Amino acid sequence: MSDEQNQSFELPPDIEEEIQLTHADKLVGVFTEPTKTFEKMAKETTKFYDWFLPLLLLIVITNAAVIILMTNPQIKYAVQEKTVSQIQNQYDEMVQKGQMSKEQADEQIEKIRDQFDKAGQGQRIIGIITSAVGIFIMFFIVSGVFFLFAKFALKGDGTYQHAMTAYGLPMYVFSIQWILIVIIGLTVGKMYLDTSVTSFMDLDKSTFVGFILSKLDLFSIWFYWLIAVAFAKLFKSDQLTKYVVMVFGVWLGFSVLFYWLGLVVPFIKFFTGNM
Repeated sequence: MSDEQNQSFELPPDIEEEIQLTHADKLVGVFTEPTKTFEKMAKETTKFYDWFLPLLLLIVITNAAVIILMTNPQIKYAVQEKTVSQIQNQYDEMVQKGQMSKEQADEQIEKIRDQFDKAGQGQRIIGIITSAVGIFIMFFIVSGVFFLFAKFALKGDGTYQHAMTAYGLPMYVFSIQWILIVIIGLTVGKMYLDTSVTSFMDLDKSTFVGFILSKLDLFSIWFYWLIAVAFAKLFKSDQLTKYVVMVFGVWLGFSVLFYWLGLVVPFIKFFTGNM
């Protein structure tokens, strides 16, 4: 076959650039070439599944990981005892303040232990649904916060859909993290919720020191760095440093804010665990 015939099968450069990235291309690109991947995505129309699929996978893997870990008797017992101990401490404080009697506190603890023993499939399903709803709520809120900073503070040229993609696509990192958590947890017979210094040093995350050290997590740092790259490229900016400062500032700043709010309203901690 002649050179002229060979050349006829090659796509012109301008046509090659118009070829749309598949979601598989974006998934691989987030890990191998995040800057180039998000640069190409900035030239395309935002896709619903670019944030939905990573978020859905994270919800599935997270719940599957917890179920797998809790099938280990050693881990299950340790989790139950830790939970009971935390509740016991709260009741002890209430007893000291005269808000309930010692007998009432002991009765409530026994009821909690019975609930653990009788926990069935129905409660697991409710837990999965509650977890999924919480993750989705926080996703939309956090995406909105990042969007406001990128759009108005940094004057970026992007939409809320771009913000959802920039925050959502890097969540594949956390799916890998949870797979690693399962492997480590089953190996050492212990429940982990992240791969931070706090978890591996067995520190109390409810203390401020434990909370700060919980942010020293390679997967979390990697995740937020990818978000910074995504926002810089999808909002059409060459000033990556500004977006790195913005993303890490928002992450750490709001984490501290919600930490203090969580001390006043403990229910808030449920919704902010993945921020």
